[in-house]
Amino acid sequence: MRTHADRTTKKKKNQKPSSRTAVAPLERLKILMQVQGGGRGDASRAYTGVWQGLSRMARTEGLRGMFKGNWTNCVRIVPNSAIKFFTYEELSRRSSERLREATGSGELTPLLRLSAGAGAGIVAMSATYPLDMVRGRLTVQEGRSVQYQGIVHAGREILRHEGPLAFYKGWLPSVIGVVPYVGLNFGVYETLKAALLKSHGLRDERELSVAARLACGALAGTTGQTVAYPFDVARRRLQVSGWAGAAELHADGRTGAAAAYKGMVDCFVRTVREEGAGALFKGLWPNYLKVVPSIAIAFVTYEQVKEALGVEFRISE
Repeated sequence: MRTHADRTTKKKKNQKPSSRTAVAPLERLKILMQVQGGGRGDASRAYTGVWQGLSRMARTEGLRGMFKGNWTNCVRIVPNSAIKFFTYEELSRRSSERLREATGSGELTPLLRLSAGAGAGIVAMSATYPLDMVRGRLTVQEGRSVQYQGIVHAGREILRHEGPLAFYKGWLPSVIGVVPYVGLNFGVYETLKAALLKSHGLRDERELSVAARLACGALAGTTGQTVAYPFDVARRRLQVSGWAGAAELHADGRTGAAAAYKGMVDCFVRTVREEGAGALFKGLWPNYLKVVPSIAIAFVTYEQVKEALGVEFRISE
């Protein structure tokens, strides 16, 4: 007989690749804008806005170019989502059990939900980070800078030329950023749903409409993304630090390797000093546009599959 853990793990397998693919061009544009160099207000930047960036990608690289790195992201997101949601459920369940033993009530507080979400995000991100690093390299390849032919080839080349530790470039800001990002995603999402249930006098989450859940997911995703975004910029820049394949992203026609950073702090300091504080939010607008369909759909699909499989909803109860 399958246990709750078995069903919880299995049900995640197909929930995110479709939503990720739908917003893949926006995801690639976000990363391209994050890693491109240039001074304050540098007019020679290759990507300056959402429509301009998407048009440039379509014009210079065609439809396939707009989805560069998406296959790697889909491969990564399956185990990442399974590990993240399973870990969140387990941490929430154990926290609820301990809280019930201590106070008689298993209702999780927003802080406990945030902690469970942050812990789940760190575990999932760390387990799949090498794939994310490879995805970052494949995504920013452009024009003459194409060096990697796919996931396996990129992995071999990075290992041969940069060593195994290169697969964890940018890991530290990722871990730090996961706390507000995933923590707020789950925390805000669950808290908003609880508030809606209370305000409408409902007892079961299944009584909430799909539109209400989508709205909760979109707001939760936007909040988490905004707070954690500077760490995401640092992660992407560290992933391509010193790599010649990102050279063309600095400006049209410029040659040479991407800026090399000594670490997270050096990346933050130099980025702000050379490009201004606004550079820590490069690519935020295309990121906002992809957050609504991606995270909202993922949360709602997650719960719809739970309902179809008969998995309990209110784990805090």
